[in-house]
Amino acid sequence: MNISYAFPLSKGWNRMKEILFHPFDIGKWFTIGFTAFLADLLSGHGGSGSSSWKDHTHGVDWDNLAEFPHTAWNWLANHIWWSGLILLGVFFIFGLIILFNWLSSRGKFMFLDNVVHNKAAVSRPWHEYRSEGNSLFVWRLIYGLIVFTVFLLLFLLFYTLFLGIYHADFPKTATIGTVVGMVMIFLTTIIITQYIGLFLNDFVVPIMYKNRGKATRAWSVFLKLLGKHFWYFLVYGLFVFLLVIMVILAAVAFSLMTCCIGGILLIIPYIGSVIMLPVSITFRAFSVEFLQQFGDEFKIFPQPRKQDEIS
Repeated sequence: MNISYAFPLSKGWNRMKEILFHPFDIGKWFTIGFTAFLADLLSGHGGSGSSSWKDHTHGVDWDNLAEFPHTAWNWLANHIWWSGLILLGVFFIFGLIILFNWLSSRGKFMFLDNVVHNKAAVSRPWHEYRSEGNSLFVWRLIYGLIVFTVFLLLFLLFYTLFLGIYHADFPKTATIGTVVGMVMIFLTTIIITQYIGLFLNDFVVPIMYKNRGKATRAWSVFLKLLGKHFWYFLVYGLFVFLLVIMVILAAVAFSLMTCCIGGILLIIPYIGSVIMLPVSITFRAFSVEFLQQFGDEFKIFPQPRKQDEIS
């Protein structure tokens, strides 16, 4: 099987040009940009040999840091009104996250449908992919709670271990090794969750779209494919990472060339999505084109008719 990365990217780029520039229609930009906006709502010393590790951290009051949870709890207990406001704020933020998750889940199918069929529709795909969007929403919500719990537990573990090392006054070399190990575990967890999110958006959503199925069923289909072609998808993640770096550098250059006006426009919700639409469509089409290389059962873009191929 001949799997390419550059060829699907080139085809995605060509599809983007056809959608946005042949012909150019500003109304189409703003309509597709709205679906892209919905889809991305939740789419980032020195010292001598005998000195102790505490000597190198004299600027930090570790005793107060160790007592912080107890101090914070006492403060909350003594300030009931503030505690209630903070708790209300936390619930409000979680409510917004759930709402954005729901809108984003439906928006991913709206945006994908517009890219696949070269359309600028909002109402039709919003209603047509209601079942798939709700299934994706539930999966993402459960997965998000799991990830939140994992990172919370890691933070508590690292916090407790770090303070334990400090109070035990271990040698500096042992302390550095332990800290490096904790950082590596944390970074590994981040990389794994990023890959899961990438696979969900780039491959599971298109499989759901094609088969009109639930998220769990689409994951089972993709995991079978991943098991057979693991390295191709691993490299795909690295390839996308490099592309993202290039896009970030281009955005920074654009901001500097426009005296930061372009940068301000890019961070404005919805407006930034419209400006970045060529990038969003190229990436969306690229992932689908890449997936289609693994067999006819993954072909999503409409195939050209024979007479079109002849002409």
